[in-house]
Amino acid sequence: MNIPAKAIEAVADHGGSLGRARSLFPHAPEPWVDLSTGINPHSYPLFDLPATALTRLPEPAQARDLAAVAANAYGAPSPRHVALAPGTQILLPQVFSLVKPGRAVVLGPTYAEHVRVASLAGHSAVEVPDFAMLADADLAVVVNPNNPDGRIVPRSDLLALAETLRRRGGLLIVDEAFMDVGPRRESLCGDAEQCGIVVLRSFGKFFGLAGVRLGFAIASPDIVERLDAGFGPWSVSGPALEYGIRALVDTGWQESMRDRLAAEAARLDAMLAGHGVVADGGTSLFRHLTSSDAPDLFDTLGNAGILVRNFADRPHQLRFGLPLTESEWSRLQTALAVWSANRGGSMRAAASR
Repeated sequence: MNIPAKAIEAVADHGGSLGRARSLFPHAPEPWVDLSTGINPHSYPLFDLPATALTRLPEPAQARDLAAVAANAYGAPSPRHVALAPGTQILLPQVFSLVKPGRAVVLGPTYAEHVRVASLAGHSAVEVPDFAMLADADLAVVVNPNNPDGRIVPRSDLLALAETLRRRGGLLIVDEAFMDVGPRRESLCGDAEQCGIVVLRSFGKFFGLAGVRLGFAIASPDIVERLDAGFGPWSVSGPALEYGIRALVDTGWQESMRDRLAAEAARLDAMLAGHGVVADGGTSLFRHLTSSDAPDLFDTLGNAGILVRNFADRPHQLRFGLPLTESEWSRLQTALAVWSANRGGSMRAAASR
């Protein structure tokens, strides 16, 4: 395959890199408060793994068990509609290769990997700001809820688009990485029987176990068979199988965690608003803001050892994850107070000139 050089070089920062933070702010105090990801800071409780999870190859029966659990948790029609993978990132090249190279259109601004990997798969890939512009695509991608602004596209609109694409042999990919904390009535997982739809679900974000590397593709059985064949046996590790099965059936933890995250997102909104910064979107795992002061706020927080997500192509936007401990909340409050005090002084000085 002739891979475009720009697609190889365009691997973007996605947050979570403390090495990058230290290079940007070498004198910042440590430990860092990392608010640059959308990963739940309150991870699913760790437990002792059976030794066989590490010493033996994963059993096919356990993979089937995980597919059944995931189908029930996400509302897929059956386990036959669920493909397992070591993270949704690994799924992207396989999914984007389900249709022959053509025009891939991604609703943006959003997760940069969709455009990049679609290009690697041979598509002519573009990001567009208007949902209506997806209608003439061969491959359309919608992140729902969107990262980083939390935008929701209604399920009815997505189904209509999928039918439009299906009539031409096209494919709709819906990345529901954050649907665990989104309006689940808008999920397309229950519609996976229809041809022309692939839904991606991430395990690590909501359960706070990103290092486990576990993800799912929800699609018609023929697509699932193609994806499974592409990965071959043992696509998911023994520890990932153990954590996936345990966590996805723990509905009590899931519901209480949704309540906790909603309360903490409201707390973060109130803290930001108290310093003149208004969140304009996001989910309960991350908050999004747009401000002309965003670059200065990013620098002030960075120098205080607090990393938030900035965007090179959208310098007036920031994304804030949730602090983990009361100490982290306090550090954020202090840094915001310093920033707002300095901002107020600068505004008064400008007004006096």
